[in-house]
Amino acid sequence: MTSRTVTLLDVARAAGVSKSTVSDALQGSGRVAEATRDRVRAVAEELGYRPNSAARRLRRSSTGAIGLHLPQTATRLDYYMNLAFGAVARAQEEGLDVVLLAPVGVTGTAGTTGSASGRVASRVDGLLVIDPEVGDSAVPGLLDAGVPVVTGERYLGPAAAPSGAVICDNAASLTALLDHVTERGARRPAVLAPSGTSAWATALRATAASWGRAHGVEVALRTVPFAATPGEAEETTLALLRADPAVDAVICAPDGAAPGVLRAATTLGRTVGTGTMARTVGTGSTARTADAAATMASTADAPTPRTVSAATPRTAGETDASRRTAPRPLLLVASCVDGTATRSAEPPVTAVDLRPAAYGRACAELLCDILAGRTAPDTVRRHAWALETRASTTPPG
Repeated sequence: MTSRTVTLLDVARAAGVSKSTVSDALQGSGRVAEATRDRVRAVAEELGYRPNSAARRLRRSSTGAIGLHLPQTATRLDYYMNLAFGAVARAQEEGLDVVLLAPVGVTGTAGTTGSASGRVASRVDGLLVIDPEVGDSAVPGLLDAGVPVVTGERYLGPAAAPSGAVICDNAASLTALLDHVTERGARRPAVLAPSGTSAWATALRATAASWGRAHGVEVALRTVPFAATPGEAEETTLALLRADPAVDAVICAPDGAAPGVLRAATTLGRTVGTGTMARTVGTGSTARTADAAATMASTADAPTPRTVSAATPRTAGETDASRRTAPRPLLLVASCVDGTATRSAEPPVTAVDLRPAAYGRACAELLCDILAGRTAPDTVRRHAWALETRASTTPPG
């Protein structure tokens, strides 16, 4: 292996152990069996491994900082800004600064990425890599930069394993939303799922399909950009509802995009929510309104939603009064990410609160624990979410 620099990951694969075990064995630290330590050192010598000079300096002293790598779209999404604030607050409690890393290497060459990761390792004690995309060519270099790395969500690409990860059960959160809208009477839900190769995007697309199979319901799945704007969500929803007017619930994944779904509903004369509750069918979490369920059933069977106006031709037996009082087809709207846009929308939108500030704090805490030796490498922690139900899927009052 003389054509390129040998990495810790190369040694780990050849020795049949984890990257963290190789690091501990070569540094003479950690709880590594003597036989394993000897084998790792022999493999490293055979492959010609040479420790990164920046990493050697970091083992002797601290830089007093950790790096934070966010997706390129992060600067215009509330979720990532709140996450960053949470990470900064926790790092400061440990006396560490947070360096926000520029998205170097996303479109560059492998050589550029490698040199960039070397510079990063000389400036920070550890790294936080949030929602790593397989298509982000900077990520492999960051994972192999010679410092501890914690990822927010798993990395699905072929690269060195991180020192730790904090993950959400994204399949469970979308399942909760799909269950919720069906309990409220939806018979034909749709999901505007994010494109891309992050663990979050991949899980949502897979869950929409698997939930539909498990429930015998065809989920109308449409793919939108990872950071879709309200305008993009509106355009996709308009096309969806015009092509498939039986859709009676739209779950929008990207942060801040749900208001676009609401605008599309208004344009097509759809009423958002479940209407006025007259009587309840069922009990507990499966209760739904009889009026809502009946209206949604008629909506699902209707060929197209119809907006009544003076210019609309009158059908046989239809009067002006009946035209004015004709019920508008109902549409439930929900979001996979809660935030200012969902809370302040009209009506407010049911959403999954991923608690981004707490998530950023949890990622920074795991990295701080690994750096301080309070937690062993390869630790995976889970982060809790909450379903916030609002008027876009619930009856008033």
